[in-house]
Amino acid sequence: MKKLSSLIVSLVFLLTACTTPDKPFVLKRGTNLSHWLSQSPLRGEERARRVEEDDIARLKELGFDHVRIPIDEEQFWDEEGNQLPEAWALLTRTLDLTQQYGLRAIVDLHIVRSHHFNAGFDGGKNTLFEDPAQQEKLVDLWRQLSAVLHSYKTSMVAYEFMNEPVADDPEQWNQLIAMVHHELRSLEPNRTLVIGSNLWQGVRTFKDLKVPANDPHILLSFHFYEPMILTHYKAEWSEYGRYTGEFQYPGVMLSDDDYQSLSDEQQQLLAPFMQDWNRDMLKAMIQQAADVAAQYNLPLYCGEWGVYYTAPAEQKYQWYRDMISIFDELNIGWSTWCYDSGFGFWKRDDSGFDDKPMLDILLSGKALGE
Repeated sequence: MKKLSSLIVSLVFLLTACTTPDKPFVLKRGTNLSHWLSQSPLRGEERARRVEEDDIARLKELGFDHVRIPIDEEQFWDEEGNQLPEAWALLTRTLDLTQQYGLRAIVDLHIVRSHHFNAGFDGGKNTLFEDPAQQEKLVDLWRQLSAVLHSYKTSMVAYEFMNEPVADDPEQWNQLIAMVHHELRSLEPNRTLVIGSNLWQGVRTFKDLKVPANDPHILLSFHFYEPMILTHYKAEWSEYGRYTGEFQYPGVMLSDDDYQSLSDEQQQLLAPFMQDWNRDMLKAMIQQAADVAAQYNLPLYCGEWGVYYTAPAEQKYQWYRDMISIFDELNIGWSTWCYDSGFGFWKRDDSGFDDKPMLDILLSGKALGE
Protein backbone atom coordinates (compact mmCIF):
# COMPACT_ATOMS: atom_id res chain seq x y z
CA MET A 1 0.00 0.00 0.00
CA LYS A 2 2.83 2.37 0.87
CA LYS A 3 4.44 1.65 -2.49
CA LEU A 4 1.19 2.45 -4.29
CA SER A 5 0.78 5.69 -2.35
CA SER A 6 4.33 6.70 -3.17
CA LEU A 7 3.72 5.96 -6.84
CA ILE A 8 0.58 8.10 -6.85
CA VAL A 9 2.41 10.98 -5.17
CA SER A 10 5.22 10.71 -7.73
CA LEU A 11 2.78 10.74 -10.63
CA VAL A 12 0.97 13.78 -9.23
CA PHE A 13 4.32 15.57 -8.83
CA LEU A 14 5.33 14.79 -12.41
CA LEU A 15 2.00 15.92 -13.83
CA THR A 16 2.15 19.12 -11.79
CA ALA A 17 5.70 19.79 -12.96
CA CYS A 18 4.66 19.36 -16.58
CA THR A 19 1.64 21.68 -16.37
CA THR A 20 2.72 24.36 -13.90
CA PRO A 21 4.47 27.36 -15.47
CA ASP A 22 8.07 27.86 -14.40
CA LYS A 23 9.34 31.08 -12.82
CA PRO A 24 9.41 34.17 -15.08
CA PHE A 25 12.20 34.64 -17.61
CA VAL A 26 13.87 37.82 -16.38
CA LEU A 27 17.20 39.36 -17.35
CA LYS A 28 19.28 42.50 -17.12
CA ARG A 29 22.96 42.14 -18.13
CA GLY A 30 24.03 39.89 -21.00
CA THR A 31 26.27 39.44 -23.99
CA ASN A 32 26.09 37.71 -27.36
CA LEU A 33 28.13 34.56 -28.01
CA SER A 34 28.63 35.69 -31.58
CA HIS A 35 30.61 34.33 -34.53
CA TRP A 36 30.38 30.78 -33.26
CA LEU A 37 27.18 29.00 -34.28
CA SER A 38 26.44 31.94 -36.56
CA GLN A 39 28.47 33.95 -39.08
CA SER A 40 31.47 31.67 -38.74
CA PRO A 41 33.30 29.16 -40.96
CA LEU A 42 34.63 27.25 -37.94
CA ARG A 43 33.80 23.55 -37.76
CA GLY A 44 35.03 20.51 -35.88
CA GLU A 45 37.35 20.92 -32.91
CA GLU A 46 38.03 24.57 -33.71
CA ARG A 47 34.34 25.36 -33.42
CA ALA A 48 33.96 23.23 -30.29
CA ARG A 49 36.73 25.19 -28.56
CA ARG A 50 35.23 28.55 -29.48
CA VAL A 51 32.86 28.56 -26.47
CA GLU A 52 33.67 26.30 -23.54
CA GLU A 53 32.80 25.91 -19.88
CA ASP A 54 35.34 28.48 -18.70
CA ASP A 55 33.63 31.13 -20.86
CA ILE A 56 30.27 30.48 -19.21
CA ALA A 57 31.85 30.40 -15.75
CA ARG A 58 33.71 33.65 -16.47
CA LEU A 59 30.57 35.50 -17.57
CA LYS A 60 28.74 34.40 -14.44
CA GLU A 61 31.65 35.40 -12.22
CA LEU A 62 31.92 38.82 -13.87
CA GLY A 63 28.28 39.56 -13.10
CA PHE A 64 26.32 38.76 -16.25
CA ASP A 65 22.98 37.00 -15.87
CA HIS A 66 22.36 35.77 -19.43
CA VAL A 67 23.74 35.13 -22.89
CA ARG A 68 22.18 35.47 -26.32
CA ILE A 69 23.22 32.66 -28.65
CA PRO A 70 22.89 33.43 -32.37
CA ILE A 71 22.52 30.33 -34.56
CA ASP A 72 22.34 29.96 -38.35
CA GLU A 73 20.30 27.56 -40.43
CA GLU A 74 23.35 26.52 -42.45
CA GLN A 75 25.11 25.28 -39.32
CA PHE A 76 22.16 23.23 -38.04
CA TRP A 77 20.63 21.89 -41.27
CA ASP A 78 22.15 20.95 -44.61
CA GLU A 79 20.57 22.13 -47.86
CA GLU A 80 18.29 19.10 -47.92
CA GLY A 81 16.96 19.94 -44.46
CA ASN A 82 18.81 17.21 -42.58
CA GLN A 83 19.97 18.09 -39.09
CA LEU A 84 23.73 18.41 -38.59
CA PRO A 85 24.30 16.73 -35.21
CA GLU A 86 27.54 18.46 -34.24
CA ALA A 87 26.02 21.95 -34.01
CA TRP A 88 22.99 20.68 -32.10
CA ALA A 89 25.29 18.99 -29.59
CA LEU A 90 27.26 22.22 -29.11
CA LEU A 91 24.08 24.20 -28.51
CA THR A 92 22.60 21.77 -25.99
CA ARG A 93 25.97 21.39 -24.24
CA THR A 94 26.13 25.15 -23.80
CA LEU A 95 22.53 25.40 -22.60
CA ASP A 96 23.32 22.69 -20.05
CA LEU A 97 26.28 24.80 -18.90
CA THR A 98 24.30 28.02 -18.71
CA GLN A 99 21.72 26.27 -16.51
CA GLN A 100 24.50 24.77 -14.40
CA TYR A 101 26.02 28.20 -13.78
CA GLY A 102 22.72 30.01 -13.39
CA LEU A 103 22.84 32.01 -16.62
CA ARG A 104 19.70 32.42 -18.69
CA ALA A 105 19.95 32.05 -22.47
CA ILE A 106 18.17 33.32 -25.56
CA VAL A 107 18.43 31.06 -28.60
CA ASP A 108 18.34 33.44 -31.55
CA LEU A 109 17.74 32.12 -35.08
CA HIS A 110 20.07 34.68 -36.59
CA ILE A 111 20.33 33.88 -40.31
CA VAL A 112 18.27 31.52 -42.46
CA ARG A 113 18.94 30.71 -46.09
CA SER A 114 15.97 32.80 -47.21
CA HIS A 115 16.81 35.84 -45.09
CA HIS A 116 20.00 37.68 -44.17
CA PHE A 117 19.78 41.06 -42.44
CA ASN A 118 22.59 42.42 -44.64
CA ALA A 119 21.44 40.92 -47.93
CA GLY A 120 20.77 44.27 -49.54
CA PHE A 121 24.26 45.58 -48.85
CA ASP A 122 26.15 42.86 -50.73
CA GLY A 123 23.82 42.46 -53.71
CA GLY A 124 21.93 39.51 -52.28
CA LYS A 125 18.16 39.15 -52.11
CA ASN A 126 15.88 37.83 -49.40
CA THR A 127 13.01 35.59 -50.48
CA LEU A 128 11.43 34.89 -47.10
CA PHE A 129 8.70 37.51 -47.20
CA GLU A 130 7.58 36.72 -50.76
CA ASP A 131 7.72 32.92 -50.67
CA PRO A 132 5.09 31.05 -48.60
CA ALA A 133 7.18 27.87 -48.80
CA GLN A 134 10.10 29.64 -47.12
CA GLN A 135 7.78 30.99 -44.43
CA GLU A 136 6.50 27.50 -43.69
CA LYS A 137 10.09 26.32 -43.62
CA LEU A 138 10.91 28.90 -40.94
CA VAL A 139 7.98 27.62 -38.89
CA ASP A 140 9.26 24.06 -39.32
CA LEU A 141 12.76 25.03 -38.20
CA TRP A 142 11.21 26.16 -34.95
CA ARG A 143 9.18 22.98 -34.66
CA GLN A 144 12.46 21.08 -34.78
CA LEU A 145 14.21 23.44 -32.37
CA SER A 146 11.33 23.18 -29.93
CA ALA A 147 11.41 19.38 -30.14
CA VAL A 148 15.00 19.44 -28.91
CA LEU A 149 14.90 22.42 -26.52
CA HIS A 150 11.45 22.16 -24.93
CA SER A 151 12.75 20.38 -21.82
CA TYR A 152 14.84 23.36 -20.73
CA LYS A 153 13.17 25.41 -18.02
CA THR A 154 11.12 28.33 -19.29
CA SER A 155 12.75 30.47 -16.62
CA MET A 156 16.18 29.77 -18.15
CA VAL A 157 15.80 29.57 -21.95
CA ALA A 158 13.88 31.81 -24.36
CA TYR A 159 13.44 31.71 -28.16
CA GLU A 160 14.02 34.57 -30.58
CA PHE A 161 12.55 33.32 -33.81
CA MET A 162 14.33 35.69 -36.19
CA ASN A 163 17.03 38.32 -36.02
CA GLU A 164 16.71 41.78 -37.60
CA PRO A 165 13.88 41.25 -40.12
CA VAL A 166 14.10 43.35 -43.27
CA ALA A 167 10.68 43.37 -44.96
CA ASP A 168 9.58 45.90 -47.57
CA ASP A 169 6.22 46.18 -45.80
CA PRO A 170 5.99 45.89 -41.98
CA GLU A 171 2.78 43.88 -42.42
CA GLN A 172 4.83 41.10 -44.00
CA TRP A 173 6.80 40.80 -40.79
CA ASN A 174 3.69 41.08 -38.61
CA GLN A 175 2.06 38.22 -40.51
CA LEU A 176 5.14 36.06 -40.10
CA ILE A 177 5.23 36.85 -36.39
CA ALA A 178 1.66 35.58 -36.12
CA MET A 179 2.52 32.34 -37.96
CA VAL A 180 5.55 31.44 -35.86
CA HIS A 181 3.91 32.57 -32.64
CA HIS A 182 0.84 30.43 -33.30
CA GLU A 183 2.95 27.32 -33.88
CA LEU A 184 5.25 27.81 -30.91
CA ARG A 185 2.34 28.54 -28.59
CA SER A 186 0.73 25.25 -29.59
CA LEU A 187 3.97 23.50 -28.62
CA GLU A 188 5.13 25.55 -25.63
CA PRO A 189 2.48 27.77 -24.05
CA ASN A 190 4.76 29.30 -21.42
CA ARG A 191 8.05 29.76 -23.27
CA THR A 192 9.24 33.36 -23.49
CA LEU A 193 9.37 34.49 -27.12
CA VAL A 194 11.59 37.41 -28.10
CA ILE A 195 10.07 39.57 -30.83
CA GLY A 196 11.72 42.54 -32.53
CA SER A 197 10.61 45.19 -34.99
CA ASN A 198 11.00 45.38 -38.74
CA LEU A 199 14.10 46.91 -40.39
CA TRP A 200 16.92 45.57 -38.25
CA GLN A 201 14.92 45.78 -35.00
CA GLY A 202 15.20 49.54 -35.06
CA VAL A 203 13.36 51.76 -32.62
CA ARG A 204 11.79 53.85 -35.38
CA THR A 205 9.70 50.92 -36.64
CA PHE A 206 8.33 49.82 -33.26
CA LYS A 207 5.17 51.80 -33.99
CA ASP A 208 4.44 49.38 -36.86
CA LEU A 209 4.85 46.23 -34.76
CA LYS A 210 1.74 44.11 -34.11
CA VAL A 211 2.30 42.03 -31.00
CA PRO A 212 0.19 38.88 -30.46
CA ALA A 213 -2.58 39.73 -28.01
CA ASN A 214 -3.00 38.45 -24.47
CA ASP A 215 0.36 36.75 -24.25
CA PRO A 216 2.38 37.72 -21.16
CA HIS A 217 5.33 35.52 -22.19
CA ILE A 218 6.73 37.91 -24.81
CA LEU A 219 9.88 39.99 -24.57
CA LEU A 220 10.00 42.91 -27.00
CA SER A 221 13.45 43.48 -28.45
CA PHE A 222 15.27 46.29 -30.23
CA HIS A 223 18.85 46.75 -31.42
CA PHE A 224 20.69 50.03 -31.05
CA TYR A 225 23.81 51.24 -32.82
CA GLU A 226 23.13 54.97 -33.05
CA PRO A 227 25.00 57.09 -33.98
CA MET A 228 26.45 54.76 -36.61
CA ILE A 229 29.38 57.05 -37.35
CA LEU A 230 30.60 56.26 -33.81
CA THR A 231 29.55 52.63 -33.33
CA HIS A 232 30.78 51.55 -36.77
CA TYR A 233 33.79 53.82 -37.08
CA LYS A 234 36.19 52.31 -39.65
CA ALA A 235 34.09 49.13 -39.79
CA GLU A 236 35.05 47.71 -43.16
CA TRP A 237 31.63 46.25 -43.99
CA SER A 238 29.64 49.40 -43.19
CA GLU A 239 29.04 52.41 -45.41
CA TYR A 240 29.43 54.55 -42.30
CA GLY A 241 32.84 53.00 -41.73
CA ARG A 242 34.16 54.69 -44.84
CA TYR A 243 34.38 57.93 -42.91
CA THR A 244 37.77 57.96 -41.18
CA GLY A 245 38.01 61.59 -40.11
CA GLU A 246 37.51 63.10 -36.68
CA PHE A 247 34.17 63.35 -34.90
CA GLN A 248 32.82 64.31 -31.50
CA TYR A 249 30.43 62.68 -29.05
CA PRO A 250 28.59 64.18 -27.31
CA GLY A 251 27.97 67.25 -29.40
CA VAL A 252 27.71 68.14 -33.07
CA MET A 253 29.61 65.19 -34.43
CA LEU A 254 31.28 66.69 -37.51
CA SER A 255 32.87 70.09 -37.86
CA ASP A 256 31.80 72.28 -40.78
CA ASP A 257 35.26 71.98 -42.32
CA ASP A 258 35.28 68.18 -42.12
CA TYR A 259 31.76 67.99 -43.54
CA GLN A 260 32.51 70.30 -46.46
CA SER A 261 35.54 68.21 -47.36
CA LEU A 262 33.34 65.15 -48.02
CA SER A 263 31.97 64.04 -51.37
CA ASP A 264 28.33 64.82 -52.13
CA GLU A 265 27.47 61.17 -51.50
CA GLN A 266 29.17 61.16 -48.10
CA GLN A 267 27.57 64.46 -47.16
CA GLN A 268 24.14 63.01 -47.85
CA LEU A 269 24.91 59.94 -45.75
CA LEU A 270 26.43 61.84 -42.84
CA ALA A 271 24.09 64.86 -42.76
CA PRO A 272 22.22 63.50 -39.68
CA PHE A 273 25.42 63.90 -37.65
CA MET A 274 25.55 67.65 -38.20
CA GLN A 275 23.43 68.11 -35.08
CA ASP A 276 23.90 67.68 -31.35
CA TRP A 277 24.08 63.99 -30.39
CA ASN A 278 23.91 63.37 -26.65
CA ARG A 279 22.26 61.28 -23.96
CA ASP A 280 18.94 63.12 -24.29
CA MET A 281 18.81 62.35 -27.99
CA LEU A 282 19.60 58.67 -27.45
CA LYS A 283 16.95 58.39 -24.75
CA ALA A 284 14.34 60.05 -26.97
CA MET A 285 15.06 57.50 -29.69
CA ILE A 286 14.86 54.53 -27.32
CA GLN A 287 11.69 55.95 -25.77
CA GLN A 288 9.89 55.09 -29.01
CA ALA A 289 10.34 51.39 -28.23
CA ALA A 290 9.69 51.87 -24.50
CA ASP A 291 6.33 53.51 -25.25
CA VAL A 292 5.21 50.55 -27.36
CA ALA A 293 6.33 48.07 -24.69
CA ALA A 294 4.34 50.03 -22.10
CA GLN A 295 1.30 49.98 -24.38
CA TYR A 296 1.42 46.17 -24.42
CA ASN A 297 2.49 45.94 -20.76
CA LEU A 298 5.50 43.87 -21.80
CA PRO A 299 9.18 44.08 -20.83
CA LEU A 300 11.67 45.66 -23.22
CA TYR A 301 15.10 44.31 -24.12
CA CYS A 302 18.03 45.57 -26.17
CA GLY A 303 19.42 42.42 -27.74
CA GLU A 304 22.36 44.09 -29.50
CA TRP A 305 24.32 47.27 -28.92
CA GLY A 306 27.99 48.16 -28.93
CA VAL A 307 30.90 50.00 -30.51
CA TYR A 308 33.50 48.60 -32.89
CA TYR A 309 37.00 48.48 -31.44
CA THR A 310 38.37 51.05 -33.92
CA ALA A 311 36.36 53.94 -32.45
CA PRO A 312 38.19 56.60 -30.39
CA ALA A 313 38.20 55.58 -26.72
CA GLU A 314 36.93 58.83 -25.20
CA GLN A 315 33.79 59.01 -27.33
CA LYS A 316 33.26 55.27 -27.12
CA TYR A 317 33.31 55.13 -23.33
CA GLN A 318 31.04 58.17 -22.94
CA TRP A 319 28.51 56.51 -25.24
CA TYR A 320 28.59 53.35 -23.12
CA ARG A 321 28.05 55.41 -19.95
CA ASP A 322 25.08 57.16 -21.51
CA MET A 323 23.55 53.92 -22.76
CA ILE A 324 23.89 52.14 -19.42
CA SER A 325 22.26 55.05 -17.60
CA ILE A 326 19.36 55.03 -20.09
CA PHE A 327 18.85 51.29 -19.75
CA ASP A 328 18.81 51.63 -15.97
CA GLU A 329 16.43 54.59 -16.03
CA LEU A 330 13.97 52.86 -18.37
CA ASN A 331 14.38 49.40 -16.80
CA ILE A 332 15.62 47.79 -20.01
CA GLY A 333 17.55 44.52 -20.02
CA TRP A 334 20.41 44.32 -22.49
CA SER A 335 22.89 42.09 -24.28
CA THR A 336 26.04 43.59 -25.76
CA TRP A 337 27.31 42.77 -29.18
CA CYS A 338 29.42 40.97 -28.20
CA TYR A 339 31.63 38.84 -25.93
CA ASP A 340 34.92 38.35 -27.76
CA SER A 341 34.87 39.74 -31.30
CA GLY A 342 35.32 43.22 -32.76
CA PHE A 343 32.75 44.77 -30.42
CA GLY A 344 33.73 42.67 -27.41
CA PHE A 345 35.59 42.91 -24.13
CA TRP A 346 37.36 39.51 -24.03
CA LYS A 347 40.15 38.42 -26.36
CA ARG A 348 39.10 35.70 -28.76
CA ASP A 349 42.29 33.73 -28.06
CA ASP A 350 41.21 33.48 -24.39
CA SER A 351 44.29 35.36 -23.18
CA GLY A 352 42.52 38.03 -21.14
CA PHE A 353 40.61 41.29 -21.34
CA ASP A 354 40.40 43.05 -24.68
CA ASP A 355 38.66 46.14 -23.26
CA LYS A 356 38.56 46.20 -19.47
CA PRO A 357 37.48 49.87 -19.19
CA MET A 358 34.44 49.16 -21.36
CA LEU A 359 33.56 46.12 -19.24
CA ASP A 360 33.82 48.17 -16.07
CA ILE A 361 31.31 50.65 -17.48
CA LEU A 362 28.94 47.83 -18.45
CA LEU A 363 29.03 46.39 -14.96
CA SER A 364 28.65 49.77 -13.27
CA GLY A 365 24.92 49.76 -13.99
CA LYS A 366 22.14 47.92 -12.25
CA ALA A 367 22.26 44.15 -11.87
CA LEU A 368 19.30 41.81 -11.94
CA GLY A 369 16.90 42.62 -9.11
CA GLU A 370 18.33 46.07 -8.36
